[in-house]
Amino acid sequence: MIYVASSWRNQFYQEVVEKLREKGFDVYDFRNPPSGDPGFKWSSISENYTEWSPQQYRDMLQHNKAVRQFHNDIEAMEACDTCVLVLPCGRSAHTEAGWFAGRGKLTIAYIPEKQEPELMYKLFNKICCSLDELINALK
Repeated sequence: MIYVASSWRNQFYQEVVEKLREKGFDVYDFRNPPSGDPGFKWSSISENYTEWSPQQYRDMLQHNKAVRQFHNDIEAMEACDTCVLVLPCGRSAHTEAGWFAGRGKLTIAYIPEKQEPELMYKLFNKICCSLDELINALK
């Protein structure tokens, strides 16, 4: 199974999930986890989440919605043998991809548009710049 790590704001994410599924790959979609829970956003806990102090942020990691989605994601990460990091994305997706790379699981960065270079992507097995290249790398 493929874990697609990215951001809610990523404009390429849905297309990647759909194309991989079209090609017959089993894909975990954090926006629609198989548990039936709605995908997690910090705004579902509080609209002013960007104003939290470091202590509030730490405390909100224990909120039942955050705990439930963490469980969904970590369970999927354990079950998946591959991670596709779809750029641009944030800290959580990068943490997930680093976890996969550290576990020795196939980890691919998909960079569909110009990005600031990142040296540590050398940890990953492959860097793809088109969907065709990504699909071929997964075969």
